[in-house]
Amino acid sequence: MKSINRILLLVLPILQSGCSTSKVDEGTKDSVINKIEVYTTAENSDLRLSSSNNFILTLSEQQLNPEVFITVDAEKKFQTFLGIGGAITDASAEVFATLSPIKQQEFLTAYYDKNKGIGYSLARTNIHSCDFSSESYTYIQEGDKELKTFNIDHDKKYRIPLIKKAIETTGGKLTLYVSPWSPPAFMKNNKDILHGGVLLPEFAQSWANYYSKFIKAYEKEGIPVWGLTIQNEPMASQSWESCIYTPEAERDFLKNFLGPTLEKEGLGSRNIIIWDHNRGDMLEKRAHLFFSDPEVSKYAWGIGFHWYETWNGGPPQFESVANVHKAFPNKNLLFTEGCNERFNAEKLQFWGHAERYGINMMNDFNNGTTGWTDWNILLDQNGGPNHVGNFCFAPIHANTNSGEIIYTPMYYYIGHFSKFIRPEAKRISNVVSNKIVTSTSFCNSDGKIATVVMNQSDKEVAYSILFNSQKTIITIPAHAIQTLIF
Repeated sequence: MKSINRILLLVLPILQSGCSTSKVDEGTKDSVINKIEVYTTAENSDLRLSSSNNFILTLSEQQLNPEVFITVDAEKKFQTFLGIGGAITDASAEVFATLSPIKQQEFLTAYYDKNKGIGYSLARTNIHSCDFSSESYTYIQEGDKELKTFNIDHDKKYRIPLIKKAIETTGGKLTLYVSPWSPPAFMKNNKDILHGGVLLPEFAQSWANYYSKFIKAYEKEGIPVWGLTIQNEPMASQSWESCIYTPEAERDFLKNFLGPTLEKEGLGSRNIIIWDHNRGDMLEKRAHLFFSDPEVSKYAWGIGFHWYETWNGGPPQFESVANVHKAFPNKNLLFTEGCNERFNAEKLQFWGHAERYGINMMNDFNNGTTGWTDWNILLDQNGGPNHVGNFCFAPIHANTNSGEIIYTPMYYYIGHFSKFIRPEAKRISNVVSNKIVTSTSFCNSDGKIATVVMNQSDKEVAYSILFNSQKTIITIPAHAIQTLIF
């Protein structure tokens, strides 16, 4: 295949081009799509979100028979896109603080600048400590049921400054939602902020008030809170901060305490997300329990999910996402957390980690998901800090000894979506004739279509992109991802 001029996308703006659904004149049928731009990331190359139009076959080469046909129809529209981003945890903020000012700015630009970086527009953060904190902590003194000692001073050292800088880098708008990992120890039956346990009934109102105080405290700092999840992983008893909610317990807490409390406190416009755990049967069960009850459903914007149903090697259960979307099309699906687990420094550049992101994002979006949130935006060279040793991978790591920033393939794969598919875009019809490649398409509010194509195979693949009776044949390298803008 022809040589490619490999120019890193981080210094390139997105090309302005149209996205019309109007029919093409008979005389132009089967012609090459005009003004198409291709960006590629590929293993065993230096292509990293690189402008790569040389993968478009010439007019004479367009007569070749492609292996795959991808048909895009902008007249068939589906869910509205919320955004893509990652979690700004204590760990991320603490590692960020070790970087030099120059490296801090590089990092912020890489994630949050939509022209020079990959344009993150969504963020999640923890309500007091989680496993990716250097220690366990809350915002009150132990036993303070009335929350008289509530303050967020802990977060003002690292986390709040980073969130503010992220918001500034986006140009002033970052959709932020918040999640608790556990109530304070005295509110739980096991008297431990760690190791599961359940919320005691006598503290349900106090715990609901805690969310309200947190949101108001962050907004007083100039950090708007778009929404919240009720509980991170409510069916997992972990060695770190965790709390168990049966489906009925989570439903009743939302219906009788959290929903009414937020309304009473003037926070009723905040978007409440239920479940916040894995795909699968329980995702569907929670959706049906909550969304089929009008008195509960009125408080719930949608349902969040993770990808750790694959922890022991099982397949991703994308069908559960599709089933929820089909059953409740007026509710929203949000991917709230995923990361590559079991950190190993020798695998920082492991390509399979990136392909896991690509296949999950494609399938989640194609099954109705409106937004996608990665886990930690930044971790150190050991996959932490983490106060219980639950070390993981992030798209970007920093070596706190050398001050070096390490970009992994995951960063670039996420960027193929987040940079080009912008908030308020609409997913549109995208039909692939052969499973050799995977694809999804969105039409942005400015009229530009972004089609993402991924090839997990060991060979180069030629595919034809069909739009409005026009076609273009493009090649994609082995183990690569491309974004087409037209």
